[in-house]
Amino acid sequence: MKPRQAPLRLTRRGRFVFIGVPLILLAALVLSFSGFFNAPAKAAESASELSPTPTVTVTVQPGESLWAIAETVAPERDPRDVVADIVQLNNLEAARVVPGQALFIPAG
Repeated sequence: MKPRQAPLRLTRRGRFVFIGVPLILLAALVLSFSGFFNAPAKAAESASELSPTPTVTVTVQPGESLWAIAETVAPERDPRDVVADIVQLNNLEAARVVPGQALFIPAG
């Protein structure tokens, strides 16, 4: 006759590994998806809600930088913000421009 084995008993650490870790991973997954579905940035519902950014076109002169252009077109604003707007509006890789390059500049 075989001796009976004692039933499997989990230690405190074992219960945490088998129950706590999966619960933590599930909570992280749920929070990730809730942030994805409740994202604050939202596209316009229709074309009538879209408003184009008013712009002017400026041609870069020799020796001119985005910083100088930003100070000229919007002296009341922080040049860093204006440069960031110009880079985004023109889909520039970096804040480098070349003479003769036409740039869209936010008006106003």
